[in-house]
Amino acid sequence: MVSIEDAVTARYETGGNRFEILIDSELAQDYKEGEDIDWEDAIAVDGIWSDNAKGERSPEDLVNETFQTTDLIEIYKIILNEGTIQLTSQQRKEMVEQKRKRIIANIVANGMNPQTGGPHPPQRIENAIDEAKYSIDPIESVDTQVEKIIKAIKFLIPISFEKIRVAVKIQAIHVGKCYGQITSLGTIESEEYQSDGSWVGMLEMSAASFAKLEDILGSVTKGTAETKII
Repeated sequence: MVSIEDAVTARYETGGNRFEILIDSELAQDYKEGEDIDWEDAIAVDGIWSDNAKGERSPEDLVNETFQTTDLIEIYKIILNEGTIQLTSQQRKEMVEQKRKRIIANIVANGMNPQTGGPHPPQRIENAIDEAKYSIDPIESVDTQVEKIIKAIKFLIPISFEKIRVAVKIQAIHVGKCYGQITSLGTIESEEYQSDGSWVGMLEMSAASFAKLEDILGSVTKGTAETKII
């Protein structure tokens, strides 16, 4: 459970009434991005507040009438989905920087410079974001903001988010050494082990990740692995 000192306030206002919860900022972000979270870890103090700074609780009958449920977790979800998260200037600064790094890492991993066939360096992406004057939202999901940023910077740098499907075959002796690395580059659509122990799989990945796939397989299998873009 997050401490009260480290929690942030999520606030939902309706019908002239205010409803607040104290929640871990990182887990609140995770929830807003569609992830399942442990509510016991996320909430600093169970219950709903009208003004947590003053220690004032919302009347139970008002909470039940407003949210049409007595399930606290469902109420927490409504407050996060429809309300806002209150941040201090320092909290906002730290969360913006964390989100900025995640966004840049996402674009570098999935975006490709169509002129070179490889990824853009992180600094180039960061410079383009600054030049486009895009303001990072500390709460909005990475995926949503990546979409907005790509629209904003595509006139500044050549960038493509093309997806490809790659068939891969790895000899049995090398599977254990590189399976985790290559499957982290994309989504496995199908896989099977052949009678000789070799692994055959079909991966969907960003075009930008193909060069990294080739590097991993070349380093581990010494050129014995097979790949084919389908």
